[in-house]
Amino acid sequence: MRPRPDPVGPRQDSVWLYPRPAIAQANAAHVMIEHRGLIMADTRASIRTLETSHPPTYYIPPGDIAPDVLRRAAGSSFCEWKGSAIYWDVVIGGTVLRRVGWSYPDPTRGFVSLRDHVAFYAGPFDRCSVDGQTVVPQPGAFYGGWITPDLAGPFKGVPGSMGW
Repeated sequence: MRPRPDPVGPRQDSVWLYPRPAIAQANAAHVMIEHRGLIMADTRASIRTLETSHPPTYYIPPGDIAPDVLRRAAGSSFCEWKGSAIYWDVVIGGTVLRRVGWSYPDPTRGFVSLRDHVAFYAGPFDRCSVDGQTVVPQPGAFYGGWITPDLAGPFKGVPGSMGW
């Protein structure tokens, strides 16, 4: 069952107009991740993925992530669009945030721009922002989209959305 899209306000985009299958596109928005007083990631060269019913996921180039904060984590997963993902822990001081990032070392043809860029779940960090707007994590334990005020949902991951 497809849900009814939320009303779209001024200067908002509906995630229900995003494509399926998903796409990746270069993005010049200012994307930042802050945690424990450290700006862990800061870029204007992210790649964002867009897919129907999902807020964008931002993939950050490795050169725009603070040195020595990433540690390879166990496990992998598979995306029907992007291919096989690996996971990353973030280590800041004595704090370890487990499996909060993921990347595609060998993405599918349509997503080669994501190679070695890292996406992060927004929830574990003190603040994630896009162009200065603090993001809200996409609902659900699996999805990694970042919700900003310029998006209209509903968003995949809310209870009852498994079949969307």
